[in-house]
Amino acid sequence: MDEPYPGVRRLTFRLPLGIDHVHCYLLRASDGSWTLVDTGLGADDPAAVWEPVLAELDAPVGRIVITHMHPDHVGGARDAAAVTGAPVLQGREDYEQCVRAWGQTRTPGGLAAFMVRHGMPPEQVEESVGESAKLRSRVHWVEGPELLEPGEEVDGWRVELLRGHADGHIVLLRDGVMVAGDVLLGQITPAIGLYPGGRPDPLGDYLETLRRIGELAPRLALPGHHGVIEDPAGRAREIAEHHRLRLDAAAAALDGEPRTAYDVSLRLFESKLSPAQRRFALAESLAHLERLVYAGRAGRADGGYVAA
Repeated sequence: MDEPYPGVRRLTFRLPLGIDHVHCYLLRASDGSWTLVDTGLGADDPAAVWEPVLAELDAPVGRIVITHMHPDHVGGARDAAAVTGAPVLQGREDYEQCVRAWGQTRTPGGLAAFMVRHGMPPEQVEESVGESAKLRSRVHWVEGPELLEPGEEVDGWRVELLRGHADGHIVLLRDGVMVAGDVLLGQITPAIGLYPGGRPDPLGDYLETLRRIGELAPRLALPGHHGVIEDPAGRAREIAEHHRLRLDAAAAALDGEPRTAYDVSLRLFESKLSPAQRRFALAESLAHLERLVYAGRAGRADGGYVAA
């Protein structure tokens, strides 16, 4: 635990993923308690994770806010709520996506069929789905949280809906400080992928988010991974340029024959990726290809994509 900004404490948990850590934040509330933002992955022994954190605090955790429904952010929500006794708050749209992704009504095999349809070899799909199933057991989300809408406030922090990395991703903003989740990252670019059941143009959503960050002009962003971002608007412009170049590369990967998203992913991303990493590469390639379609630069044909 450290203090990257006055009145804000940062917790860093290790992750067994491609990225090896996640940051969660504790915000000093007006009544002296703490607001916890994000929760890491779920644990077999929640008390072993959260009681040492509480022992370092001078006041209880009064509420828990989830920025988005990815496993390393929502995964420990039920654990943290059980140990602290605090209510969980989550964006309405993000919670709806959480239910679709992690709830009992999800379609078994839907993601596997989706990846095969977009060209991923079945043997890679099987291995990727196996890795995903292991991670699912550590997603301890909360049913029936208090739902947040854009423009509402949580103890003086304004809720902003900034789509793209996740369909219903929210951030908290106050006095020029943004608790950013994965909307902005400093050393890497946030993953922007297209998945079944999600919004149809996530990269278009995200480019709008980057533009919106320029309007909001926060002076500091506290991200879910890596270091504090001291020029969020500048970083947003850098990421927008990254995606402009990647869109051009995706367009260049298309020729006279239909190309699947998997084919294009082999051009856009390095070849030596694990099946799980290739799944993300496929989803990101899809997001770029669909943005090209919406922009009139590509078309859909025979299960793949062609240059317009």
